[in-house]
Amino acid sequence: MANFVFVTGNKHKISEIRAIFNGDVSFETKFVDLPEIQGTVEEITREKCRVAAEQVGGAVLVEDSALEMHALNGLPGPYVKDFVELLGNEGLCKLLTPYEDKTAEAVCTVGYCAGPGSEPVLFQGRLVGQVVPERGWEPIFQFQGDTLAEMSHLKKVKKPSDLATFPAAD
Repeated sequence: MANFVFVTGNKHKISEIRAIFNGDVSFETKFVDLPEIQGTVEEITREKCRVAAEQVGGAVLVEDSALEMHALNGLPGPYVKDFVELLGNEGLCKLLTPYEDKTAEAVCTVGYCAGPGSEPVLFQGRLVGQVVPERGWEPIFQFQGDTLAEMSHLKKVKKPSDLATFPAAD
């Protein structure tokens, strides 16, 4: 029996969660069309978690990603998916053309909810890196020489104290 349902339609996220838990935790995966409210990455993740728990009728895990470009005061943030759909990765990179600072933070916020009516608990990891020309499925954010697509699961889940914050701040 599964401990929770990981709600996502992204096969790459499923692969990463499986690598993180390394067979130590039993879970199912399910695609549920979740609302994308406007707000901070924490507010968005919390709401997705609540709705997923209601729709699944049990414990869930959800994940939301953001890309915060320093030169753009944190944009596109949690709306990175919309920016990529409208501009493409190349267009997203071009937004930084006028700026010397190509620094960005890749933010992964995971929400866990024990079931309908329970308050979600958030966990967040941040990597500070650079925006680079497209390479791979998470193609434009580079940390220590690798884009997220090129990075091993082990490197992604390593929790250096200066890069990861648990639980997420509001």
